[in-house]
Amino acid sequence: MFGITISDLLYRRRQFIIAIFGAGLVFAMTFLLTGLTNGFSVEIDQTVTGFHADVWVVEAGTAPRLSSLNPFNVSQVAAVASTPGVTSATPVIVIPETADRSGTPSDVVLIGAPVGSGPLQQPLTSGSPVAGPGQAVVDQRLGATLGSQVTIGGQAFRVVGITSNRTMLGGIPNMYVTLGDAQAAAFQGVPIISAVVVTGTLGAAPSGLVAYTNQQMEAGTLDQVSTAVSSINNSRLFMWVIAAVIVASLVYVTALERTKDFAVLKALGASSGRLFLGLAFQAVLVALIAAVLAIVVAQFMTGLFSQPVVFPTSAYVTLPLSALVVGLVASLIALRRAVGADPAKAFG
Repeated sequence: MFGITISDLLYRRRQFIIAIFGAGLVFAMTFLLTGLTNGFSVEIDQTVTGFHADVWVVEAGTAPRLSSLNPFNVSQVAAVASTPGVTSATPVIVIPETADRSGTPSDVVLIGAPVGSGPLQQPLTSGSPVAGPGQAVVDQRLGATLGSQVTIGGQAFRVVGITSNRTMLGGIPNMYVTLGDAQAAAFQGVPIISAVVVTGTLGAAPSGLVAYTNQQMEAGTLDQVSTAVSSINNSRLFMWVIAAVIVASLVYVTALERTKDFAVLKALGASSGRLFLGLAFQAVLVALIAAVLAIVVAQFMTGLFSQPVVFPTSAYVTLPLSALVVGLVASLIALRRAVGADPAKAFG
């Protein structure tokens, strides 16, 4: 049975190659959508982790969302620092801003912290950390080069370092500056901050403040893009349906063309189960080859997207397994045609 099936694959190789490329492109888009969805979570995790904090202390009533923290007076830092269990308390500013690069506006997430503190110690691909006023470290997605100038709120910054994988909200690059510079650019110099990042433990936040864990900050920030994530997931489901239709169409057309073959096989005693195995083998083989092609193609398509595309390890297992299911479902479409073949036609 499998020998006949393989011979048929070779005989109709053009049809199968077309189906493999068609399904492969659809699988590649499905794989990319998985990477896009995961990218939202990964970029938030990398940004939060980059603060080197155990606890976030923000104004009471503020949701745990990095890009929309309510500002409060910097004088509260002393109360947080004196709380039992606190090893260090670092005031920070985190706020979305528009940066100007030689007349070109770009969205950034402005992050300010004291010189030498954890939030300013980002891994660099080139340059050096922020060492004083007027300096900035930016994510490479901003497109700025070392020594170039970036202006926010009338404040000019010289780029001294380039980092990577430090973005927010779908690829918006982070920009790290001193706390004083961030206050000048975002709040006209008013001594207010967005949060106090704490290392150590914090039994209870001082009056008027509330504490969140890193996990709560990540979950709350990710919730801001939940609509986008939901839309991408719905599109991914639609892609799976398209892939199933492509493979099913191929197998069904093949079944139509092999009606007499099925009749001969049934006349020779082949069971419906064996006929199904032959169809399933073709469909699954096409789907699995398409899945492998998709993984390769997807690697070259990540540059088409402005936001981070991060493929989770599980996706490399899920895609082939899903392709296997697609192949089996597609073969069921043609099963009725195969088992309905009249053995008498073998002698017609």
